[in-house]
Amino acid sequence: MKNRPLWERVRFALCGVKEACRRERSFRTQGVIAMLVVAGFLVLRVSLIWFAIAIMAIALVLATELTNAALEAMIDRLHPERHPEIRAAKDMAAGSVLLAGVAAVVVGLLMLISTYSTW
Repeated sequence: MKNRPLWERVRFALCGVKEACRRERSFRTQGVIAMLVVAGFLVLRVSLIWFAIAIMAIALVLATELTNAALEAMIDRLHPERHPEIRAAKDMAAGSVLLAGVAAVVVGLLMLISTYSTW
């Protein structure tokens, strides 16, 4: 992929997102949740700064989900049999998705508290 035109590299990246949508139910689920959150924020008319923070949190969740899916696909291809170290690597990658998701929920809660509370 080195020294390829930008449009070609973007196409490769979009193919990766498309492949994750096709293969990974968790990525599709996270995508639906992201769309619902964005729609909710548009309806609630949250401030632009909170909207930007939420978009970054959503992007973080989707990016870690993509990384997790890529790592699992590569591991399954290179070492398909069960092994404790393989399980540990997959669990750690899944843990990164969990942490990103928890952070996104915290961002959403803080936005709601900030917007609709007199605290």
